[in-house]
Parts: sequence; C-alpha cells; structure tokens
Amino acid sequence: MYQPPQFREDRLDVMQALIAAHPLGLLISANVDGILANPIPFQLDAARSAKGTLQAHLSRANPQWKALSEGASALVVFQGAQSYVTPSWYETKRETGKVVPTWNYAIVQIRGTVRVMDDADWLHGQIRRLTEMQEGTRSEPWAVDDAPRAFLDAQIKGIVGLEIEITEIDGKWKVSQNRPEADRSGVAQGLDTETSWSAADMAELVRLYGRVE
Repeated sequence: MYQPPQFREDRLDVMQALIAAHPLGLLISANVDGILANPIPFQLDAARSAKGTLQAHLSRANPQWKALSEGASALVVFQGAQSYVTPSWYETKRETGKVVPTWNYAIVQIRGTVRVMDDADWLHGQIRRLTEMQEGTRSEPWAVDDAPRAFLDAQIKGIVGLEIEITEIDGKWKVSQNRPEADRSGVAQGLDTETSWSAADMAELVRLYGRVE
C-alpha cells in the first residue's frame, strides 16, 4: 500500500480499533491459479500474538480455503470511514482556484500466516465469539444456543475456519492532513452537512488528525 509519511498510521491500538469497529475484511489470496478475494467478518484477538490474531470462517464450498491450505499468501483489507471531498470546501479554491477533488479514507491492511481450522469445537467457539461480538449490545441478543444443537452441528459441517497470526499491519489515514489549516476546517464543516454515517466519522477524523476546532 502506498503510504506517504503524512498519511501513515503506525499505532497498533488505533489500527486494531479500526478492525474491531469495521470487522468485515476483504480476504485476498493468490496462487498459481490466480487471485481470489472474499469479504468475510473477522474477529480480532488482540492479545493472542504480538500484533494480534484474526479468526474467521468460510463456506466449505468456497475454493479460497483450499488455496490457503496449500500455502497461498494472504492479505486482509479493512475499510474504515471514507468520503468524497469536493474542492468547494477548500478556502484555497476561493484564493487561487488551484484545487482538485480527492477521496479521504482510513484503511488497515494486514498480512499473516494462515492456518486452516477444520475442527468442530474450534468452529463452534469461533461462531459463538463472533455472534457475541455483534449481538452483545442488542436489547434482546440472539445467542448461538438459541438454535437447536443438531441444526448447529449440521451448519458447522458446511464451514471451514481460518486463523491468521498478523505478521505485518499497515494503516493509512488520508484525512486532509496535507491541506492548509483553512482547507482542513472547510472539509470538516462540509462533511458535517453530509448525511451518511461515514461522512460524520470522517469529519471527526479530519478534526482529530488536522487539529481542527
């Protein structure tokens, strides 16, 4: 990933927080047959290894797990807040007109050693933890044990687990840090007028990283 110094984010806790907040990662692998990519939800165990360990599962019918079991390299991409930035928000537009549109985003890429997990107990634990992670804040959370055990056992037979110990993790927060202060302020204020949740999150990042009031 291209990382100009002003956009690089090296703090492990910040990158892990993005993964936790946006757990749907794009799993990418390559082997002699080509490149495969699948979006799947991951659970991050931050304490499992020095940089954290990702756990997930794939459908047994998905050929990617077989490629991974044969030693294919793997990359996982997690996308955080993102938003189009119009030049109309820049003070520089009014001063010189020398501006162009851009796109702001926060993103984490990880590489790691992949282990394919085909153990029923491991898979039961993984889907339980993943479910609790998503259901925990609901007023009436659904639990894995709400489903009949025989039904769950049948579902488990249709999936294969993945465990990825993170060996490399890179973060890029492109949030207008390269713009003059007046432009950063204009971007934050402009994003405040947008209606998407991602725009609101991006406005917060522009203020935080750009030290905008």
